[in-house]
Amino acid sequence: MSTPLFHELQTQFPKAEIDGLVLSKGAQQILLGNPRVQKTFQHDFLKASKLSSLVRCWKLRGKHYDLSVNTHTQGRREYRVISRLIGAQVRLSHQYENESWLDRLLVTHSIPQDYTLHSMDNNLRLLRLIGREPRLPQHQYEVFLSKSEKDWATDWLQENPVGTQKLLGIHIGSGGTQNLALRRWPLAHYVAFLKELPRRYPTLQPVLFGGPEEATDLAELRAAGCQFLEVKSTNLRQAIALVNHCDAFLSVDTVFMHIAAAVRVPHQFVIETPTLNPSVYPRRNDWILIPNSAVAGRHLDFYRYDGRAIAGTAAELRNMMKRVTVESVLEAMGKAASAVRDSPIID
Repeated sequence: MSTPLFHELQTQFPKAEIDGLVLSKGAQQILLGNPRVQKTFQHDFLKASKLSSLVRCWKLRGKHYDLSVNTHTQGRREYRVISRLIGAQVRLSHQYENESWLDRLLVTHSIPQDYTLHSMDNNLRLLRLIGREPRLPQHQYEVFLSKSEKDWATDWLQENPVGTQKLLGIHIGSGGTQNLALRRWPLAHYVAFLKELPRRYPTLQPVLFGGPEEATDLAELRAAGCQFLEVKSTNLRQAIALVNHCDAFLSVDTVFMHIAAAVRVPHQFVIETPTLNPSVYPRRNDWILIPNSAVAGRHLDFYRYDGRAIAGTAAELRNMMKRVTVESVLEAMGKAASAVRDSPIID
């Protein structure tokens, strides 16, 4: 969701050195190969020691940046502390609900976030703080894959032939920070869904994506008798290359939701969670929402970008996600069963 801002900055400041600082290795992989970014620095400030984090900031401080931008949705104050430690002359951020006098000391310019706008657009609005407006005629997610990564996906498809079946990509995860794992669709629901899917839609071949944090759940699905293909990629970029070949994709609001949108999977289905609001919708017009009656449009009552976890107890949040029925997801798959794809989007 930040890649269009990188593109705009490169367009407006063609001689500038533009670097990225990211928390996770997955975010670093998203930016790998991006021609708008010279260097990407990765440091897990949540798990690393305070001393190592200070050392990282001190080293970046030595680069004497002119401008730093905290992109949306970085609502935690710690992100603005990091920006201040790195010490760019101009430091941009959004104003979140948890803003105080301290935040106004940490950044030099800020603008209120807007929950009605996509994060991509919230980021582009920051340009106004330095007297600029977007110039590009359109803005979209940008991911740049290498030939070896595309070849990995081609080899995977040859090793796992599906004949005339269409690939239904599924990500059963939901992120692991704070209590975000509680917004997962229940594993028991996935068991029922995967068992009924081949009976109702034999043209769809489920392909499950995930990392080490989903390994236990995938094993439980197999133990329950579910049939599916598992993507055992060594990194996120290989997984992106394979998502690019999917005819449909099902998930909650996770990085894989945005990946599916980035590669324009023909049919994209998103199970509604309490954290899904317009600022993090898939960046496309033709995705399909599988509604959650327990959320009922009250997303901001449960979750805001103020550094807090999803509101509610673990039992309450699990019960909320149980409200999305297996039948409602199966009915949505009817639209995917007739999907046709001649070639992948990223070629």
